[in-house]
Amino acid sequence: MNPELKRERNNATFDVERITNVLDGDKDKTERRRFLESVIERDPTGIFNNDDNHYLHRTDRHKRGIAKGVRLIEICRKLGIGDECEGRITESKDFQVISEAVADDIPLALHWIMFQPNIVSLCDEEQQSRWLPLCRDWKMIGCYAQTELGHGSNIRALETTATFVSELNGGGDGGSFVINSPTLTSGKFWPGTLGRTANHAMVIAQLIDGDGIHRGIHNFLVQLRSMEDHTLLPGVKTGDIGPKIGYNTMDNGFAYFKNVMIPRRNMAMRFASVDKNGRYSKKVMSDAASKVAYITMMQVRSIIVVGASKALAMACAVTIRYSAVRKQGFDEDGKSEMQVLDYTQQQHRIFPLLAASYCIFFTGRQLAKDLKALEEKLIAAKPVTKEEVSDVHAASSALKSFSTMIAADGIEECRKACGGHGFLSSSGLPELFTTYLQSPTVEGDNHMLPQQVIRVLLKLVHAVQHDDGMEKYKSSNSFALVPSLKMILRGKAEQCSAINANDLCDLSTLLAAFRHRCARLLVVVAKQINDDITTNNVSPKVAWNNALVTMAKSSKAFSLFLLIRNSIEGIRDEQRKGIIGRPEAQVLSDLTKLFALYWMEKDLGDFLEDGYIRPNQAKWVAPSVLKYLAVIRKNAVALVDAPDFSDFRLKSALGRYDGNVYPHIMKAAEKDPLNAVDPGPAYEPELKRLIAGGAGIYTASRL
Repeated sequence: MNPELKRERNNATFDVERITNVLDGDKDKTERRRFLESVIERDPTGIFNNDDNHYLHRTDRHKRGIAKGVRLIEICRKLGIGDECEGRITESKDFQVISEAVADDIPLALHWIMFQPNIVSLCDEEQQSRWLPLCRDWKMIGCYAQTELGHGSNIRALETTATFVSELNGGGDGGSFVINSPTLTSGKFWPGTLGRTANHAMVIAQLIDGDGIHRGIHNFLVQLRSMEDHTLLPGVKTGDIGPKIGYNTMDNGFAYFKNVMIPRRNMAMRFASVDKNGRYSKKVMSDAASKVAYITMMQVRSIIVVGASKALAMACAVTIRYSAVRKQGFDEDGKSEMQVLDYTQQQHRIFPLLAASYCIFFTGRQLAKDLKALEEKLIAAKPVTKEEVSDVHAASSALKSFSTMIAADGIEECRKACGGHGFLSSSGLPELFTTYLQSPTVEGDNHMLPQQVIRVLLKLVHAVQHDDGMEKYKSSNSFALVPSLKMILRGKAEQCSAINANDLCDLSTLLAAFRHRCARLLVVVAKQINDDITTNNVSPKVAWNNALVTMAKSSKAFSLFLLIRNSIEGIRDEQRKGIIGRPEAQVLSDLTKLFALYWMEKDLGDFLEDGYIRPNQAKWVAPSVLKYLAVIRKNAVALVDAPDFSDFRLKSALGRYDGNVYPHIMKAAEKDPLNAVDPGPAYEPELKRLIAGGAGIYTASRL
């Protein structure tokens, strides 16, 4: 054990295991996770070993990824994972834990992340009874094929067509749909698992009914490959889209369809249908059923938020451990070298990211609870308002956008904070970063999602302004903004109550400040749009476009309010349940304060703009950030230990738990295939020819 890391851990003021239990859910879940991780790490086949990942060709990484996925399913069946849900392995609570333990991307992943949930959400009971058993038994391996070469977020403009053909016109028994990719840009492009792995796709296409009427986008189950020998079916062309900046085990693919005929009942028919005569109809579904389907789709975003916390926590673990081991410069005595972690600049770069990882964790967990609670109420036939569902949609959209931005930028900052060694693949940070970079774009581009957030929140502003329908929002996240909205809309000044720096650092004071900032920016957006329409005589669409930048600021402000509020409430809940004690609650509260103060300092103009924070109060912010950097310093290593990432999962020579950084950097370097032979593989013939003076090269002595 590196002595510096040992000393850091001995200086911690809290019980690391208690916070580990919080992050896992409880003590029993911690034990279960460790057991499942040990199964993967000690698997006798050795297939899960990641040591050679950086040296494998992309094709070999993909093949290894498939092999890992298959072995994972075998292990799950052996352990009985999924038995509690009729053999549906991927729906088991243990499955996410054990799949994360693999510590590599599995090309089969979109099958359970997108394909199966789509069948559950959008297909009727008969379709589910037919297809879900095939999914469970891995005979049907699917992907979700929405994005096209020429269209992404604007799904209404997708070009793939599904045209109804009646039985009389050769459509087979009961009629069929013909799937076509009419243009180059209509080809499906980007769906994970599509390229070489999936044998089915849920294809999003423009429906043309029996009367030739375009009915907009609908979902169609299209078989791509034989379930016997995996060969492509007639009219289907698929392939991998090529190397990407990261996530290269995954076969993100393209697909083109030429007169591919599918049965009529391969259209997802839970909410709309086409009968055997080609007549289109929307089904009268209960309000509860449609909301349950909507919630199921939102759950993907909550998973992404939780994933942002984990990815950022991993990066912080590597950088903080390495910064404790790495020495740079000399102390005042001129003899002993300083730990990089003792430099305030390093702390300012990394500790707010560590704080963010915890705040995002508490918020992601709360978002998942909110979605589960809504789902359970609907299943139990309890009333759920449209406002409640829309509110969770706004929260999930805002948090997905902001948390993935923090994580993506934060992982790269962690890499740069490791200096030159952070540039090594063996540091683990380059692959962590490049693989994570997909997250800001998938499931809603981060610069598009704020519009969805603001559409919902502007309705709350309108309700407060007109004192109409407020009761519908009482159980919503956004209802917490009402006190500030009332003050602002009634023209009453709302100001920070802090009389000194200590007051400013109180969590309730900080939360009130972020609540006010969010409410004020929402009012600014509403006023900007209204003024554009009434005063500048522009159309609502142009007014909306003109307000997009302010909308992005407002969505970010809403996210920060939720992150701080949920962290405060989450810490209190854990202490109330007895999972953590006072020391653990204190260090988690310190992290929340640092997070809030750091973002207040970054966005100080927003708080000063309307006088909520006065200039004399603003002077306290930067010194308070420095104060909490020093407070976190003594617990930094223990805080990155708490998520309990094994060396197997981190895959980092720099972030090892034992701190033996330099031997493992050299071990990784020596494994490089370039070092397999000596002289090097490029000596013969090119380098040899150069040294010998060949290839028409003239030295100065020959001129």
